[in-house]
Amino acid sequence: MTIKRYGAEKAGAGGQRLPFARAVEADGWLYVSGQVAMENGEIINGGIVEQTHKTIANVLEILHEAGYGVEDVVRCGVWLDDPRDFWTFNKIYQGYFGEHPPARACVQASMMVDCKVEIDCVAYKSKT
Repeated sequence: MTIKRYGAEKAGAGGQRLPFARAVEADGWLYVSGQVAMENGEIINGGIVEQTHKTIANVLEILHEAGYGVEDVVRCGVWLDDPRDFWTFNKIYQGYFGEHPPARACVQASMMVDCKVEIDCVAYKSKT
């Protein structure tokens, strides 16, 4: 089995090197680490709408880099800072995954960084 890591060299907040890869691929499976609304090492300004779009864009960027698309996503994990954002988040999320909805879990959580939402995913693409 071949394991490929994506983005292990990327920096997080304050330019610190992150102790994990942005994604890891093994035998057609791609595991994307939790993404937040980060740009150039900093969380963007804005509420749930802006942060959801940026967070999903970051997930899609990693998928694309690894040669996967939204149609290959089989599961997403979602963490929301405020449960009142659930319906707004869902509307935006559906705009990206509407035709190819993956399995999903969504919970409220205290975030490790000052953000409104975090998303991770698992994708699969047959390599044969």
